[in-house]
Amino acid sequence: MNRPIRIALTKGRLEEKSVSMFEQLGYDCSSVRNKGRKLILPIPEANLEVVLAKAADVATYVENGVCDLGILGKDTILEMGGTFYEVADLGFGRCRFALAVPQGMDFYAGYHTRCIASKYVNVTKSVFERKNMDVKIVKIEGSVELAPILGLSDAIVDIVETGTTLRENGLMVAEYLTEVSARLIVNIASLKLHKAEIEPLINQIEAFINREGKRDGACKS
Repeated sequence: MNRPIRIALTKGRLEEKSVSMFEQLGYDCSSVRNKGRKLILPIPEANLEVVLAKAADVATYVENGVCDLGILGKDTILEMGGTFYEVADLGFGRCRFALAVPQGMDFYAGYHTRCIASKYVNVTKSVFERKNMDVKIVKIEGSVELAPILGLSDAIVDIVETGTTLRENGLMVAEYLTEVSARLIVNIASLKLHKAEIEPLINQIEAFINREGKRDGACKS
């Protein structure tokens, strides 16, 4: 490989957890800790480059091979899909997809078509297709809790850690749908062409997971 192995990290809380993991593996991540405005940071002794990006872009960069590996939330993988290998559940960034409704509402009562607001349109569609239930889905990019408050939707689907934001906005969890956490993904071609460089890193990370156990961490990816 003419360049270092590139691993894309989701900026924010998963970034912090990921960097901490690499430090515990013995890597000097001072360039990442002191990144300033830089988005590509070297870890020279490991022949690694860290690329910082939004979760959806992590998936895109790995799928298209400009990054060899990536760390992002399972929520993004479920929503976007993608052609890459998902090689490890890293155990941090744990939270759950939930259906949330206004306090006291029975979402499943009655027969009229319910409207659900969510950033995760594909996840929501998949959930209610499995239930054989017709729903209207509205895509919201920002604070999805506003949708039922403003009367735009009957409910929301979002990732939930503690439920505090829901309660503060008069909502409650009607149903937990699925658990999500941070995952390690790898480009299919990279794993085949540069197996000698990439496989030892994957093995290190998997050994770390087994050694430390799967611990809860921050939710949002």
